[in-house]
Amino acid sequence: MDDCISYAEISYFSQFIKDYLAQKDQLKTFYHRFPTLDNFKPQLEEKQKNYPEKYRAVLVSSLQEQYKDIAISEATQENITALQNNKTYTVTTGHQLNLATGPLYFLYKIIAAINLSKQLQETYPEYHFVPVYWMATEDHDFEEINHFYTENNTYSWQRKASGAVGELSTEGLEELFSDFAKDVKNSTQGDTLIELLKQAYAQHNNLADATRYLVNKLFGEYGLLIIDANSTSLKKLFIPYIEEELLKQTAIQQITSTTEVLQENGYKAQVTPRAINLFYLKDNLRERIVLEEGRYNVLETNLSFSKEEIISELYAHPERFSPNVIMRPLYQETILPNLCYIGGGGELAYWLQLKDYFATQQISFPILLLRNSALLLTEKQAGKLTNLLATPANIFLPLPTLLTKKTKALSEVEIDFSKQKKHLQQQFNDLYKLAEQTDKSFLGAVSAQEKKQINGLAQLEKRLIKAQKRKYKKELASVNILHEALFPNKQLQERRLNFSVFYQVYGDELIHKLQEHLSPLDLQFTIITLPN
Repeated sequence: MDDCISYAEISYFSQFIKDYLAQKDQLKTFYHRFPTLDNFKPQLEEKQKNYPEKYRAVLVSSLQEQYKDIAISEATQENITALQNNKTYTVTTGHQLNLATGPLYFLYKIIAAINLSKQLQETYPEYHFVPVYWMATEDHDFEEINHFYTENNTYSWQRKASGAVGELSTEGLEELFSDFAKDVKNSTQGDTLIELLKQAYAQHNNLADATRYLVNKLFGEYGLLIIDANSTSLKKLFIPYIEEELLKQTAIQQITSTTEVLQENGYKAQVTPRAINLFYLKDNLRERIVLEEGRYNVLETNLSFSKEEIISELYAHPERFSPNVIMRPLYQETILPNLCYIGGGGELAYWLQLKDYFATQQISFPILLLRNSALLLTEKQAGKLTNLLATPANIFLPLPTLLTKKTKALSEVEIDFSKQKKHLQQQFNDLYKLAEQTDKSFLGAVSAQEKKQINGLAQLEKRLIKAQKRKYKKELASVNILHEALFPNKQLQERRLNFSVFYQVYGDELIHKLQEHLSPLDLQFTIITLPN
């Protein structure tokens, strides 16, 4: 079973993302071009004009330096070299440095970048397209990345952490992955998985290097480029934008204005800009820069700079300035010849707050593409899904709704009291007419009786459903078990389970299967069946 379901039918996705995919008029001014194949040509031509050629040499040199200690595929090397050419462009996704890659959708984001690059290559063969994974090495939210979930266990890295997560030592992870090994199937694929994780985290000194190694092993054959933008040479390219943020605070002015309009249209702000959207980064330190009484202070430290001193510090040490969530997209689009950013619903929501800010900085705003979403089933589960629920979309209903729907389908008696309610409503319509012709004070009594009768029917319907659920307890238990298996912890599978749950069974075939079945521009949820 490989089925595609509209996001509009799935309650797990926000109204915002459903409106974006439907290209609702109230959102159109907040993005540049909608993700269609045709729209990539004008996007490409615009980026070609706006991306400085001299940046390419810096980008290639930085990537070569970052890859110097790991073996890379021929496809990856070709893509690094290709970036020197002004007809080469990137398709980018980004993610935190989650332990063991975190939830399944990490894989889906990267495969979307790989598959879209391939699709663009076929459509525009005179150009070259490169998939990029942007590592969020400068993030400092350790609690968001220090764990991953399998079907039965949570594996959590307990330690004190400060500063940028990419610089965290991997010391102490050996014991965690030794415990994890006990949860892995004793098979060739299971052994491969354990060895892969040990090589990543035991043989590399920091989280950035470990993540690069792991992701390169999983996706290197597809030519994926992995970039760590916490780089002096790359940040030198971003100095003018950091300087403007320090001196003029442009971001908060533009983004606040855009956010207000979004809110007027009924959408919540995903991020809130600060007066200065930069951190100071140094020696296990990443703290906000704030302007107080004419001085630039670094919170939680004694560091303080005058205007002249902080600009001098910027030019001498650009690597010490770290963009927050507001400025990171601008940094990305400044240093990469990028056409498209692929992200989840929350990411796209905050990108839509940034378009006017990009315009003030004269940086091309990328096409925004919702990452692929998928549900992985075994053939056995797929068979149960068909037998129990007939239509795959039913499994995405809230469990109480699903169980009620299944009960009504199983029941030999009609549970729907709509006919009775309609008949009752007609009777009361006649009573209202009678009351209007006689004594209008009688209207209140009719209204009260109507509510009582309608509520009585509703209660009878609930009692009947409850009785029928008892009758079909065994069949409903099967639905419940299947739902719990496919929606662990009542969440979408992709937002909970780690890739290891499937990799220990299928090995690299899992990646190949996903690459084969996930189509980034289809903009639908995919159900993928894996062999038993």
